[in-house]
Amino acid sequence: MYKKLLGQTAIYGLSTVIIRLFPFIIAPFVTERFGPSALAPFIDFYSVAGIIIVLLSHGMETTFFRFAEKIEDSKKLISTATLSVITVSLIFVIFSYLYRSDLAVAFKTPDQVNLLTLIVIVLGLDGLSTMPFVILRKTGRPKKFAIIKIINGVVNFLLVLFFIVLLPKLGNTGFFGFTYDKDFGIGYVFVANLVASAVTFILLFKELKSVSFKAFDSSLWKKMMAYSWPITIAGLAGVINETMDRQFLKYLLPDGTNTEQMAIYGAVCRIVTFITLFRQAYLLGIEPFFFAHAKNENSGKSYAKLMDMFVVVNCVFLLALCVNLNWIAPLYLRNAEYNVGIAIVPIVLIAAVFLGIYLNMSVWYKLSDKTIYGAYLSLLGAAVTIAINLYFIPEYGFWASAWATFFSYLSMMIASYFLGQHFYPVPYNMKKIIGYLSISILFSIISYYVFDGNIIVGNALFLVFLAIVVYIEKETLRKIRKA
Repeated sequence: MYKKLLGQTAIYGLSTVIIRLFPFIIAPFVTERFGPSALAPFIDFYSVAGIIIVLLSHGMETTFFRFAEKIEDSKKLISTATLSVITVSLIFVIFSYLYRSDLAVAFKTPDQVNLLTLIVIVLGLDGLSTMPFVILRKTGRPKKFAIIKIINGVVNFLLVLFFIVLLPKLGNTGFFGFTYDKDFGIGYVFVANLVASAVTFILLFKELKSVSFKAFDSSLWKKMMAYSWPITIAGLAGVINETMDRQFLKYLLPDGTNTEQMAIYGAVCRIVTFITLFRQAYLLGIEPFFFAHAKNENSGKSYAKLMDMFVVVNCVFLLALCVNLNWIAPLYLRNAEYNVGIAIVPIVLIAAVFLGIYLNMSVWYKLSDKTIYGAYLSLLGAAVTIAINLYFIPEYGFWASAWATFFSYLSMMIASYFLGQHFYPVPYNMKKIIGYLSISILFSIISYYVFDGNIIVGNALFLVFLAIVVYIEKETLRKIRKA
C-alpha cells in the first residue's frame, strides 16, 4: 500500500508540486519589485481565478475517475467529459471578452481592462487543458503528464524573471529593442502566465484528437452532471473559503487602504504554500488510490493509517514554520512593506492543516456517492467565511480574514468527521490525531505569540514534538524503512 501510494505521489504529485513551486519561488521577486499598491491587481484578479476554474471544469475530473470504474466505453466517457469542459471554457472566453469593460467596472478596476483580458485568456486555456491532463492520467502516461506540467512551470518562471528582473536592468538598450515599461509593471506577470498556458495547451492538443463529437452521449452526460454538480458547488464554496476574502477586503475597507491590505494579505498567505505543496501532491496521488481500494476488506483501516501519517507530516510542517517564522517570512517576502502582515501567518497555517484533514476525510462522500454532502460542508465553510468577513473586516481588516479562514476550515473538518462516521465509517484514531494537533498548535502559539518567535525556544519545542512523534510512530517508521 505504502509503495503504491508513494509511487503515484512521486509521479503525478511531484510534477504538480514543481509547477506550484515555481510561483512560490517567483513570489519573492515579485514582492521585491512591486509594493502592495502595484501588486494589488495581480492579487485581485487571481483571487477570483479559482472560482472560474471550478466552473470551467465543473467537477469533471473527479467525476471522470468515478465513472471510469463503471463505463467500459472509454472513448464515449472521454468525449462526453472533455466536450463538456471545452464548451463551457469557450463560452466563458467569448462572453468575458465581449463584456470585458463592464467586468472591469464591476471589479472596481476600470483602468485595468487589458489585465482582465489577459487573465480571461489564461483561464480559458487552462480550462481547455483540464481534461487532456485527466486523459494522460487515465491512460497511464505519467511521464508526459509530468513533463508538460514542469514545462509550464519553467516557462512561466523564466519569463517572469526575464520581464521583471533582467529587462529592467538592461535599461534603454533593452533586449533586441524590447525595453521594460514601468507603467505596464505587474502586467508582465500576466503575460508570462499567458505564454505558459498557451505552450501547455499546444503540448496537450494531441490528446484532444481522441475526442469525438459522435461519441458524445447526452444521457451519460446527464448522469455525470448529477454526480459532478455537488462537487462543483463544493469547489466554489471551497474557493470562497480560500481566496475570496481578498475580495471582501477590497469591497469592505475604505478606498486607499483596501487594495493595500488585500495585497499584503495575499502576499503573506503565500507562505502557507510550504504546507499546501505536500497536500497537493498527497491528494493527487491518493484520490485514485481511494477509488481503487474501496472494495478491499481492510480499506477503512488503510484510510485511517494514511490519515495518521498525513496529520503527522502536516503538524511537523506547521510547527517547523511557526517556530522559524521570524526569519523565514522576511527572507521570503524581501520587502519590508509586507512585514506588517506576518503576524497572521500562524493562524492561516493552522487553518491549512484543518483543510488538509478535511480533504483527506472527503473520501467518505465520494466513495458513497453522496457528493451532495461535500457541497453542504463547503457551503457551511463558506457561510462561516462570509459571516466573519462581513462583520469583522471593517474593524479588523485582514486579521478578520485570517480568523475567518481558521474557523471555516475547523467547522468543515469537524462536521465532515461526524457525517462520515455515520454514512461511511472509517476507524480514525482520533485520540492520536487530536493529540498531535493539540501539541503542535499549542507549541506554535507559545513559540510565536508568547515568546515573540524566539528561535531558540521555538526550535527546542520543535525537537520535543519530533521526539514525541518518533516514539509514538516507531513501529510505522520501522515498517516504512523495510518496505
